[in-house]
Amino acid sequence: MANKTIERKVVILGSGPAGLTAAIYASRAQLEPLVIDGPQPGGQLTITTDVENYPGFKMGIMGPILMDEFREQAARFGTEFLNIWIDRVDLSQRPFTLYGKDSADSEEVTTIVKAETLIISTGASAKWLGIPGEAPVPEGLGGNGVSACATCDGFFFRDVPIVVVGGGDTAMEEALFLTKFASEVTLIHRRDEFRASKIMQDRVLNHEKIKVLWNTEVKEIIGAKESGVESVRIFDIKENKESILPTRGVFIAIGHQPNTELFKGVLDMDPVGYLITEGKTMRTNIPGVFACGDAQDSYYRQAVTAAGTGCMAAIDAERFLVEHTLEAAVSTQTNW
Repeated sequence: MANKTIERKVVILGSGPAGLTAAIYASRAQLEPLVIDGPQPGGQLTITTDVENYPGFKMGIMGPILMDEFREQAARFGTEFLNIWIDRVDLSQRPFTLYGKDSADSEEVTTIVKAETLIISTGASAKWLGIPGEAPVPEGLGGNGVSACATCDGFFFRDVPIVVVGGGDTAMEEALFLTKFASEVTLIHRRDEFRASKIMQDRVLNHEKIKVLWNTEVKEIIGAKESGVESVRIFDIKENKESILPTRGVFIAIGHQPNTELFKGVLDMDPVGYLITEGKTMRTNIPGVFACGDAQDSYYRQAVTAAGTGCMAAIDAERFLVEHTLEAAVSTQTNW
């Protein structure tokens, strides 16, 4: 049995760049938003080291520090934060109902949140190989030579050899982009053919700076906290042989999974799970529910674009509340 009920005009699920930007706009509009952190407060930038492509920081900024700045700015205008695990939602009527637990392992619902509007900014998670050395620092080298975003981190790998793992369009795009910086790009794929589109395959296979290792798996990322990535241990499936490949960076490009499982069968989404919004707005198929950031954007997946859609979602929510307040007022007058 839940022991606490919270009611808010605006509830924001997720606290990455999209969610916190939505909070800044909603709180400045005096809507007193509630941000529910979720399993990774601050989003993916909290496991990123240097961020050099976010406007306003000419010398760059550490990912966790940037998200602290976002959070403090939202709090300054009156945003409230709640760290619970949302177990299920009921979007069948307004106010919407969110059922929260103290942790993912807990069985008991301890908090019920009632929301007049809901902004979903639950993000997306990069798919990982699950191998030694891949985890975020300090356990592994994630953020210290291991990345899942070439456009975010490619600049840091000038004139050094790097590895890209994958065989789809994402891997092709990452490898091609990284040729702008790296001395050599080794594309490692566990099969003997790519899944990518023909045009992307041709561009990769004909690029002088890209070398392909077919039928090969990466088994371990080797390096140290002080020096970063130094090499990868690879396994040739056909030859049944292991070897060490020197490299200074490893980009995992096997896709992303939007964190939208909670809304499956309720909100419209594409086959992968990205939430679908209407036209130029952040509206979903349920009035009063909005989506932004990497939960909705399968194309750009950048901090700055996520922040932009967070702004849009907050403005959409504010307008929705104004319209429905006016409708309610007109209805009351008519009934009188």
